[in-house]
Amino acid sequence: MVSVAEGTAVDHSAPGRMARVLALPRRHRVFAAAFAAGAVLRVITMLGYGPAMWFNDSYEYVSVALHPRPHPIRPDGYGFWLWLLKPFHSFALVTFTQHLMGLATAVLIYALLRRKFALPKWGATLAAAPVLFDAYQIQLEQLIMSDTQFTLLVVGVITLVLWHRRMSWRVGAVVGLLLALTWLTRSIGLPILALVLIYLLIRRTGWKTIVAVLTTCAVPVAAYMGWFAAAHGKFAMTNSDGLILYMRTAIFADCEKMSIDPYKEVELVLLCINDPVGERKDYAQWYLWGQGSGDGEGTGEVLHRWGTGKKFTDITNEAASAFATRAITSQPGDYLRVVARDFLRSFHWARPRFPDAATYNMYEFKPYYELDSTGNPKRLPNWPSYQGRTDTDAFAYEQGPPETRIVSPWAEIMSGYQKVFYLRGIMLGGIMLIGLYGIAVRWRTLGGPVILPWLGAFGLLLAPAATAEFDYRYVLPAVPLACIAAAITLRRGLTWERRSPTSPSASEPTTPTASPSPPTAPGEATKS
Repeated sequence: MVSVAEGTAVDHSAPGRMARVLALPRRHRVFAAAFAAGAVLRVITMLGYGPAMWFNDSYEYVSVALHPRPHPIRPDGYGFWLWLLKPFHSFALVTFTQHLMGLATAVLIYALLRRKFALPKWGATLAAAPVLFDAYQIQLEQLIMSDTQFTLLVVGVITLVLWHRRMSWRVGAVVGLLLALTWLTRSIGLPILALVLIYLLIRRTGWKTIVAVLTTCAVPVAAYMGWFAAAHGKFAMTNSDGLILYMRTAIFADCEKMSIDPYKEVELVLLCINDPVGERKDYAQWYLWGQGSGDGEGTGEVLHRWGTGKKFTDITNEAASAFATRAITSQPGDYLRVVARDFLRSFHWARPRFPDAATYNMYEFKPYYELDSTGNPKRLPNWPSYQGRTDTDAFAYEQGPPETRIVSPWAEIMSGYQKVFYLRGIMLGGIMLIGLYGIAVRWRTLGGPVILPWLGAFGLLLAPAATAEFDYRYVLPAVPLACIAAAITLRRGLTWERRSPTSPSASEPTTPTASPSPPTAPGEATKS
């Protein structure tokens, strides 16, 4: 005799939903404890280093928020975010939202690994731990910089793509919009778009979904490029890509090996550096941002030869791009050497001072004020900016003193914490190797779901080395993706088993089927 159980009515009332939300911390105690600890660290940071910390690039973002315009050096995505928050006149609010972005990134990692890949709760929490606890990640969230927003967007894209095994065009539209925001936040978003499209093609995703991704990504990006063209006369995102690549090649470019015709290629001659290669600076940023003597000689900034205030123009950018391309094709070995050297900097045990002490110190929690030549705490720099100065721009946005206030004992707590709790480069290297192993054992399915986050992490580490120069802040956005790839690899342990294409384990993530076995406890089942 078969009995039919009567369906139980589901309470969709607000109290019922609230009860389910409140039950989440109890069902996920390990992650909830880690999340709470990460939140406490961020509160301590805001208490010790309010209203915000500053980097050299911060002031241009603030300038865009005050005077919206297509910036010639970098896309305006983060500047738009500051513009949206401008009515509150609070850099503390900006950093608060960035700390929320960091915590949200950890939640996405945990949710993806638990719900789609059935990792144990402790394993999914461990994969999210670098985002929650890395002191340099927390410090980056306290800076007025775009990297935290960029990281959340990238992890959001990867999460959506991996979450939906059969992606609808509606989900594809959301992915495309997130990719557009990623691209508008940092130019490296373009390779992320290419990577996602290739992955969708490999997975034989329907054409409607791919068209939706491309369309919703292209529309806002094309609109921005049209705005840029109206302001700068060029349909592009920036006027800096060629100049940044020039910076990359300037440390090894030898004009004698590049066969430059001084009569026909005067614009390339202007970019030649007079010092012998062996006597040049060992970091590339000097050749774009260094302060030259004004005559273009020596290791000073050769771009002064183009005239004051004419660095980031269409003409200089095109000339710098041509110079850099010639240098790479004429000296491929030298180019590969500097790229490999910078790429491997990501995997050092310690954090050597690079590119210089001033830049290195901007990533450090200092328990004391840096002093100027008069013995007083340093103020914000008063560099010229668009319609103003950097210090007055920051004051106008904050409507008050914008300088970082170092407060005891919170500053001492975070300074001491940073000396111990951060993901060392060699650990990141190990995580990347685990993900690479996961791709190798899934060679029949071209790496399966591991390949997307792993290639994303690899690309985020390689791109700065290939096109600009290594910087510690460029490493952090790659960490969540590397952890996702390694976690997916380890969910069944390190085994090299031969899987048939039709076996359940060959397709990841798996979709559970009906089973007569009793249901698992709440929160334990893997859901699609």
